[in-house]
Amino acid sequence: MPFRTLDSLDVAGKRVLMRADLNVPVRDGKITDLTRIERLSPTIRELSDKGAKVIVCSHFDRPKGKRVPEMSLRPMADALSHVLGKPVAFADDCIGAPAEQSVAAMADGDVLVLENTRYHAGEEKNDPAFAAALAKLADIFVNDAFSAAHRAHASTEGVAHLLPAYAGRLMQAELEALESALSKPVRPVMAIVGGAKVSTKLELLGNLVGKVDVLVIGGAMANTFLSAQGIDVGKSLQEGEMHAMALDILETARKAGCEIVLPIDGVTATEFRANPPIQTVAINAVPAGSMILDVGPASVGALIARLPAIRTVVWNGPLGAFEIAPFDASTVALAKAVAAATKSGALRSVAGGGDTVSALRHAGVIDDMTYVSSAGGAFLEWLEGKTLPGVAALEG
Repeated sequence: MPFRTLDSLDVAGKRVLMRADLNVPVRDGKITDLTRIERLSPTIRELSDKGAKVIVCSHFDRPKGKRVPEMSLRPMADALSHVLGKPVAFADDCIGAPAEQSVAAMADGDVLVLENTRYHAGEEKNDPAFAAALAKLADIFVNDAFSAAHRAHASTEGVAHLLPAYAGRLMQAELEALESALSKPVRPVMAIVGGAKVSTKLELLGNLVGKVDVLVIGGAMANTFLSAQGIDVGKSLQEGEMHAMALDILETARKAGCEIVLPIDGVTATEFRANPPIQTVAINAVPAGSMILDVGPASVGALIARLPAIRTVVWNGPLGAFEIAPFDASTVALAKAVAAATKSGALRSVAGGGDTVSALRHAGVIDDMTYVSSAGGAFLEWLEGKTLPGVAALEG
């Protein structure tokens, strides 16, 4: 998919409205993770160094069209100033006189953060008048918020039709990584999909079976596939109402030539808590009163043994209940193996989704993957094969 980048763009003296994602985790009024801000900084620095007036807009949380003081972007402006190592101004609104006066006061190279776009109901409604008020502030629009690109909101989609629109460096990296993973991958491709419910990843699975060579299903959703095939999974979490759909996915995969890999053993316990008594059993020998809480070592060993023959890995979702020991073992072991193959140059690995990012960070390999997406819903919708409004608006 062709999209416009910053490569040939002359921004000197221009007002550039940059859509960022400053929706960062905050606890007790303090930002607890600067990752999203740090990943945005290269685009802001590049624009600023080239003489642009960089006007940053973003949403934060869900104020539902009202001014909620604790949902102000002012702390994010301060954090961005710290990351950039230069002053960052702040406008008390994202449109109207406060924004226009703040923009008018900017010199070339300055950076300004506008107040929360969701303080206005027109943002989420993609209201043309609100989009026009944003566009009035700038000469050029740069979208660097892939994580918000699945929303057809005024600041992600509406304004892109009113100004010359380009992908920022983070957006560009996300799109290039995802295209290399699914649109134009080096084969064979293995997709690893985990999580609790088949119902939440139905479209994802349906799209992947037509695009990858091997589909590994882990987490509690694997239990639904096992149970649908008549395997007794004891007290394990599974969705009985999804059995027919699971069988349909298996048949669709067979016809498409996609091999689906399910666990051959599991780590079980009678209660879900940290470090309970556990038992590792063959997948068809789960005790009646137990539940599968992690993929077993034989399953992980078999997956790791496959990696030398794989060239691309796409990962969304942990293999087990990784938040609680010892049910993180399979996810950590596979993550380390994928990371090692990636570092050796034998594999291209693209991962994303909130739990996936947390799991890779927990395994200590988040910096060793080819690309880890900072997006949640947008990453998932891309894997589902959906058109993302904020991306489509950048095509050219």
